[in-house]
Amino acid sequence: MKTIVVSVTNDLVTDQRVHKVCTSLQEMGFSIHLVGRRLKNSLPIKRNYKTTRMKLLFTKGPLFYAEYNFRLFLLLLFAKKQVLLANDLDTLLPNFLVAKLTNKPMVYDSHELFTEVPELIHRPKVQKIWLAIEQFIFPKLKDVFTVCSSISDYYKKEYGVTVRVLRNLPKQKKERDSKISLEILEFIKNKPAVIYQGAVNLGRGIDVMIDAIATMDNTVLCVFGNGDIFDEIELKIQSENLQDKILLYGSVCPEELRNITPLFDVGLSLEEDLGMNYKYALPNKLFDYIHGGIPCLVSDLPEMKKMVNSYQIGQVLKSREIKVVAAQIQQVIHHKNDYQKNIEIAKQALNWEKESEVIKQVYSKFL
Repeated sequence: MKTIVVSVTNDLVTDQRVHKVCTSLQEMGFSIHLVGRRLKNSLPIKRNYKTTRMKLLFTKGPLFYAEYNFRLFLLLLFAKKQVLLANDLDTLLPNFLVAKLTNKPMVYDSHELFTEVPELIHRPKVQKIWLAIEQFIFPKLKDVFTVCSSISDYYKKEYGVTVRVLRNLPKQKKERDSKISLEILEFIKNKPAVIYQGAVNLGRGIDVMIDAIATMDNTVLCVFGNGDIFDEIELKIQSENLQDKILLYGSVCPEELRNITPLFDVGLSLEEDLGMNYKYALPNKLFDYIHGGIPCLVSDLPEMKKMVNSYQIGQVLKSREIKVVAAQIQQVIHHKNDYQKNIEIAKQALNWEKESEVIKQVYSKFL
C-alpha cells in the first residue's frame, strides 16, 4: 500500500478539509500519515490513519516557522512515503525540497491566498519572504488544488499553472451522536439565536456581529472558534456587559459543531475586504450552515455573494452599518422557513461525496 504523507501547520483537530482529503485518499487505497503540531491546549485526536503532532519550542512568529519547516523537512526526508501532500504555503518549501531530493511526486493544496492574509499585507518585509518562496516553487508545480474559482484564476494568471478547485464541502452522510453542552442549550432557549463559527481573527466581522446583536431585543449570538483576537473580543463582551447576549464559547470538535448548528436561526459570515485573500474567500462555515439547514447572512464579496444568490439561501450584506446589519439579521430570522426548500436543494448539490471526485482524477495515477 502506497503512503501519502500529508503536512499542515495546525494541530489537526479542527481541520475538516484535511481530514476529509485524508479519508478520501484512504478510501482510494492509500496509507495516510498526517503531520502537524501539538499545542499546549490541543484536544486529543483519534483517527483511523497515522498522525504525528510535533511539540515545538516556538508557537508563533519567524522562529516558529523556521523550527517547524526544519523539523518537517527532516521528518519528510526519512518518513516512508510515495507521495507528498503540502497544505498551504507554510509547508510548501520542505515538501518541495524533499520531493526533489527523493524524486517523489508532490501535490499542493492551497487553502487560501496565503501571501494576501491580513496578518501579512501590513508587514511587507515578511510578505516579501513568503511571496519569494511561492514565486520560486509555484511555477514548477504540476498538481495543485485550491478552494474556489477566484483563487484558481488568480494562480493561473500569476504562474501559468492549472489549479483544480476542491471546495471544502461537508459530507452528506453524518453521524449525529455527539452531546450538546447544556450551557449552549440554556443560552439559546426560547430566543432567536445567531451563530458564527470559525476563526476569531482580524477581519472576520466579529465586532460588527456583536454590535448588531447588542441592539436587538431578545436575540443572542454564539461564537464558536478561537484565534488571535479571542481575548480582545472577550474583554469587549465583558466591558459592555453583553454576557447575556453573546456567548464566546471557544473551539469545539467538528462532530459537536454539526449537532449545534441546526439549533440556530441564522449563520453569519461577515468577512471584511482586507486584501485579496478575504475578497475571494469562500468560507467553510457557509457550507456548514447549509448542511445545518439554516439560512445565512454573508458579506458582499464575490464568492460568497455568488453562492448565496445562486441558491437563494439567505441574504448578502447591504452595508456594514450596525443598524443595517441588525435589520438584515432580523429579516433572515423572520423568513427562516422560506429558505428551507432552497437550502435542501443546495445541500443535495454541495457535498463532499460529489466534490471529492476531483481527488480521484489526480491521485489515481499514483496508485
